[in-house]
Amino acid sequence: MLKNDLFLKALKGETVQRPPVWMMRQAGRYLPEFIALRDKYDFFTRCQTPELAAEITVQPIRRIAPDAAILFSDILVVPQAMGIEVLMKENIGPFVPNPIRSMADVHRVYVPDIQESLGYVMDAIKLTKEMLDDEVPLIGFAGSPWTILCYAVEGRGSKSFDMAKGFCFSNPAAAHTLLQKITDTTILYLKEKVKAGVNAVQIFDSWGGMLSPVDYQEFSWKYITQIVEALADVAPVIVFGKGCWFALGEMGKSRASALGVDWTCSARNARYLSGGNITLQGNFDPSRLLSPIPTIKKMVHEMIDEFGKDKYIVNLGHGILPNIPVDHAKAFIDAVKEYGQ
Repeated sequence: MLKNDLFLKALKGETVQRPPVWMMRQAGRYLPEFIALRDKYDFFTRCQTPELAAEITVQPIRRIAPDAAILFSDILVVPQAMGIEVLMKENIGPFVPNPIRSMADVHRVYVPDIQESLGYVMDAIKLTKEMLDDEVPLIGFAGSPWTILCYAVEGRGSKSFDMAKGFCFSNPAAAHTLLQKITDTTILYLKEKVKAGVNAVQIFDSWGGMLSPVDYQEFSWKYITQIVEALADVAPVIVFGKGCWFALGEMGKSRASALGVDWTCSARNARYLSGGNITLQGNFDPSRLLSPIPTIKKMVHEMIDEFGKDKYIVNLGHGILPNIPVDHAKAFIDAVKEYGQ
């Protein structure tokens, strides 16, 4: 039995004393103990070594004590498992040496055997669960099929992903074939994660906001829905689409347990657009963690007042930035714990 199940209660929409809190990218780059490991081991070594991934996952639990842990990994382990080479390059970030540009390229991509290609993730989950010792729930995650396609086609990060969009619009048959393969792999992957012990899963649609509302339905939401439907009976699913406020109505009708909201959408609008019945998660601007600590605490309390304490998970509107002082991150967590006291 979990000692702290606030996060799972909020996902079920139950009444709580205070909302739960965790931060996207909390296992990572703002923590000095993470930086020490980063300087010693390259990125994918950290992802692929269960002992390192588990250690990084529990670092923020020890340091800032959020109400949930999120497994240290990366959304790009999925395309790697599908036969797409992905590197992490200094000053570039994710880099795909042979990006997908044709149907022939798509045909070379395969749906893998998850245990064979991603077994190290399941080992990391089991190890993390032991280390957490039922203190808090563990979240597993995956990128949305559209977001994975963006990297696979563009070959690297981008401000607009014009090449990825162009591929979808000029060669929709190839795009949909690739999106379906990513979807099928992601469903198998997340189901294995649940079997290995994660308590909930989150789908990150980091680049969903690049699409128009009509194109979003065709190239992103259609595939996210398949994942939600496949997972909803085995674990709570959170869908976070950055810049996707326009799809909150559609998302609110799905079987997702919660929807993530970024900082460009007000609490009032998020409640209204999503239909008012689903748990929402977010949406503190990560840069706001650079504000003075009293300001952070005041703003967090105002944010909870706006969203309401029930059917709400306090989080950032995107991942924590590398330059956030640890005591500011802790102040964010503590502000939630002090709410209503």
